[in-house]
Amino acid sequence: MEFNNLVTQHSISLKSYARNFTKDQDDANDLVQDTLVKAIVYFKNFRDGTNLKGWLYTIMKNTFINNYRRITKTNTFITQEEEISPSNLLVSAAINNGENKFIMEDINTALTTLTEDYYTPFTMYFEGYKYHEIAEHLDIPIGTVKTRIHVARRMMKKSLAAYKFN
Repeated sequence: MEFNNLVTQHSISLKSYARNFTKDQDDANDLVQDTLVKAIVYFKNFRDGTNLKGWLYTIMKNTFINNYRRITKTNTFITQEEEISPSNLLVSAAINNGENKFIMEDINTALTTLTEDYYTPFTMYFEGYKYHEIAEHLDIPIGTVKTRIHVARRMMKKSLAAYKFN
């Protein structure tokens, strides 16, 4: 219950911080909501006595960046025109990314084979957390974080060897 009260106390400053990113009140409210949901989901990674406001701001920044990348990527693939030009038609007909669904399923399967010791730092790192933030949240040395991420990468690479990553 105390965690919820602390998070609620920071919601006003989070809204202000979100407006700096989005420049739109509705988008800022959505970003705050996404941030609070992630804070609740990853509550177990928060350590008492650490900077809650900084932790929430980091979650918000990473959420905004990830959403921005997703929207940018989506907009490069979706044509906003009424008429589809022959060049766009050729691209959509020639490139079928249906195999991405199977690749993602294989990646998720490989992730589930990681033990919690490797899974948590690995996923936090790819969500945008820095090594020192991960170490702080998990209360382990930064060298251990780096080693676990490195080992998790090797395990993932081995599990996904069929895709021949460089």
